[in-house]
Amino acid sequence: MTDEKQTQTAKDALAFECDLPAAPEKVWRALTVPELLAEWMMPNDIKPETGSRFAFAGPEKPIECEVLDAEPGRLLRYSWRERSETGDANGLDSIVTFTLARTVSGGTHLRIVHDGFAAAATPAVAMAGAACRLSLRAYKPKPPVAANAPRLLLRAA
Repeated sequence: MTDEKQTQTAKDALAFECDLPAAPEKVWRALTVPELLAEWMMPNDIKPETGSRFAFAGPEKPIECEVLDAEPGRLLRYSWRERSETGDANGLDSIVTFTLARTVSGGTHLRIVHDGFAAAATPAVAMAGAACRLSLRAYKPKPPVAANAPRLLLRAA
């Protein structure tokens, strides 16, 4: 991996960018194949089609999502709705966007933006750093992490 950086695009957004050695098609699979996505994030039933609804099996309650844009190998954007423990509307409503671009070397420049997250983030997450770690090789499964977590572990077959 080369170039790692974190940028803040809006007051309530977290954005991470990194260059990965894997081609965009392989990274796309890691973002959109339920079994592969579950290995680095959470169990889910994602269908990468605009308008489809899916859920992540959150630590306390399901995280409800809807695919807003899906352009294979290029763009994935979905809503992210977490309800509070009491189920009221005070949970987190945000949008997660993954933008993929082929690099000169044939790898992928990956940009992840989680709009609406920073205002609700805990200080530990907000200060976690910008390391965008992406492993497309086999690894031991880790506990689930949020979509905006600065350290990503992906495996694509």
